[in-house]
Amino acid sequence: MSDIPTHLKYTAEHEWVESLSTDTVRVGITDFAQHALGDIVYVLTPKVGESVRAGAVCGEVESTKSVSEIYAPVNGTISAINDAVVANPETINTAPYSSGWLFEVSSVAAQEVDALLDSSAYATITLGT
Repeated sequence: MSDIPTHLKYTAEHEWVESLSTDTVRVGITDFAQHALGDIVYVLTPKVGESVRAGAVCGEVESTKSVSEIYAPVNGTISAINDAVVANPETINTAPYSSGWLFEVSSVAAQEVDALLDSSAYATITLGT
């Protein structure tokens, strides 16, 4: 069921983080999360220029079943949002790790990214392996 790419980092709240540069990351929700939510119909992202704090709510994903909060995985400043996924939220269901990304955060400390879960640790949470 759940695809867990090894090149990404993860949070226990089911966000994934991809390092784009030394201080910028891309964030989305995992395959496990989109599967649990079901058909995604609405996405609320933070705004470009907004500061986010690790662990704080910064958006939400709404499905036909429920609403789930999105938590910032790191501290930083929102540098981009994925307008395509805001316009077509169902993209998260079909491509959670590629075109279904949510936003990018800049001014991120590398040690914060390093402290996130690797794919094995995330698999333990989601699959019990």
